[in-house]
Amino acid sequence: MGCKSSIRWALLGLPASALLGLLLVLGGPQAVLAGGVQRIVHEDGTVEFTNVPRSDTRRDSTRAETVYRYRDETGITSFSNQRPQAADFDVIRFHCFACAPGSTVDWQNTRLFVNRFQSEIETTTRQAGLDPALVRAVIHAESAFNPAAVSPRGAQGLMQLMPATARELGVSDAMDVAQNIRGGVDYLARMLRLHQGDVALATAAYNAGPGAVRRHRGIPPFAETEAYVERVAILHQRYRERLEAMAFVSD
Repeated sequence: MGCKSSIRWALLGLPASALLGLLLVLGGPQAVLAGGVQRIVHEDGTVEFTNVPRSDTRRDSTRAETVYRYRDETGITSFSNQRPQAADFDVIRFHCFACAPGSTVDWQNTRLFVNRFQSEIETTTRQAGLDPALVRAVIHAESAFNPAAVSPRGAQGLMQLMPATARELGVSDAMDVAQNIRGGVDYLARMLRLHQGDVALATAAYNAGPGAVRRHRGIPPFAETEAYVERVAILHQRYRERLEAMAFVSD
């Protein structure tokens, strides 16, 4: 599916010689001037070369998008808001409660939801052998415990399952609390197994996709993913301490 007729490259830190070589392959320096290829430096330092016409009014990311990054059949790194046919791609998600790098939420003190969906979370985590505090942290980060949360790109429910992922996990109704939690927990368990129990890598994969973690050999250097992993870790610790305190009092 790709980017239809447009071609777009995101070149992170490539030396000038490499950029020049790429432009020569594309048709030489004249193509840059006459062909309308533009060099755009984004706020995060990413340098983008694109032949996509831009309007006079800049359209910033709404941070409510799902963007897929992949290499097309010619080896060019491409971006699309449509899930690509390519087997290996990164998911760059600009919509979740804990993803915005500039969030003003005080993650060390924001309200915790220790009693919501208690039965569903306890049952599913016990079956999967997962820490309930981690699952609560991921739900908090994804949807702030809003079971009706739907992103503009279609991620649904408490654990923000995309329709294709939900189908793969056997979830027929992603807005059903029990099914959503089961699907999200199953996927999180897969990511933990894939990364030998490393919670930081597993949550990075939950956010950005396991392909991104593999290629970057660690947490991908995406501002949204880095913020997400850090905040899930904070929430995980806080939920664990709160649940342990509650269990101690009830004994």
